[in-house]
Parts: sequence; structure tokens; C-alpha cells
Amino acid sequence: MSAVAPELLGSSSLGPYRSARSTALGNATLYRIAASAGYGGALILLVNAAKRSGLIATTDLTQLLAPLAEILALGLVTGLFLAFGRRAALFGTIAFVLHFISLASLEGVEVVINLVFSKLPMETIAVLVAGPLGLVLTISSLLFLFSTLAFVATLAIGTRVPYVPLALYAVGAVPISLRAFVPELALDLGLVTLAIGVVWLAGCLWGHATTVANTSAD
Repeated sequence: MSAVAPELLGSSSLGPYRSARSTALGNATLYRIAASAGYGGALILLVNAAKRSGLIATTDLTQLLAPLAEILALGLVTGLFLAFGRRAALFGTIAFVLHFISLASLEGVEVVINLVFSKLPMETIAVLVAGPLGLVLTISSLLFLFSTLAFVATLAIGTRVPYVPLALYAVGAVPISLRAFVPELALDLGLVTLAIGVVWLAGCLWGHATTVANTSAD
């Protein structure tokens, strides 16, 4: 039987077609929003690196911007999971949930470091870190490290996501997670490396959105 163009079918036959097309276009829009969040997060990571290295001045604005990187990253990783990560089944879901939680907790860490510690003398910071706050900061950092590696592993399954940006994302996360134990230069390089990986992954997600949209239009 020859194929029949959708416009020649009755309205009842068009229902599933329109529904599938609407879903695909909705997914494409979501992926583009998530990719845009990734671009914004990468820009803030570069601002953080430039601030820490002294290339730009530390101001109230740069301190306020710093925690936004994790908030925007939540959008990116959600889009990446929905587009590429679900094929890893239960492991992929668990890795995504843990990575999402770690980014949310790391946002709290950034708030403390940039908006609280920056206003306190070192003696007070040492006292705070010696208490429960220090334990929370350590747990948040380690959770970010291990959940990042697990999330990257789920995205590496198959061939839809290039391995290089995934490696950059994972490598950049290491000095950030271990910021209390690595030199300042290593942390700055980690921020830049992570930013490059995020931009690359956001570009992959944007390209996937374009493919989804074009396919639904055929």
C-alpha cells in the first residue's frame, strides 16, 4: 500500500501524527533552553576563573554571579539526561538524580564561599569549617565528584555524545571538588576546562534539538 500524505488523511487519523509532532517540537524547545543554560553557566565559570586569577576585579556582582553557574548547570544536565542519558536505564537515572542533587548542594557551597566567607576573617572561617559546616562542604564536594563521573559514564554509553567534551567535563570537575587540597592554579584550570566541556556539551544538545525539530517537520 502506498504511503498517504498526512494532509490527505482524516482528522482522526491526523491525531497521533499531530501529537507526536507536537511532542517532538516541545522536546526540541526544552533541549534548546537547556543548552542555553549551559552556555550561560560556562560563561559564569570563565568569569569565576578570571576573578580568582586576578584578571578581573572581585566585586559584589562577580560574587553574586558565582553561584548561578550551578543553577544553570541544573538545566543543562536535565536536558542531557532527557536527550541522551535515559538509554542507560536505572544506572543512568540514579546517576542523573545524584548529579542533580550534588549540583544543588554545590550551589549552596558557592553561596557560602562567595557571599559569606568573603566577608569574614580567616579566624572565623577556620572555626566554622572545623564544625558541622566543614563536614557538609566536604560531603557536597565528594558527591559532586563521584556523581559527575557516574553521569559522564552514562552519557558515554553509545555514540551520540562525543567523548572529548565528556572527558573535559569530568577532568574539570576534579580540582573543583578538591578545591581545598589543590593549588589555586589547578582550580583555575579546572574551571576553564569544565567551561569548555560545558560549552561543547551544550552545543551537542543544541544540535540534537535541531535534528529533532527537523525530523518532526518532515
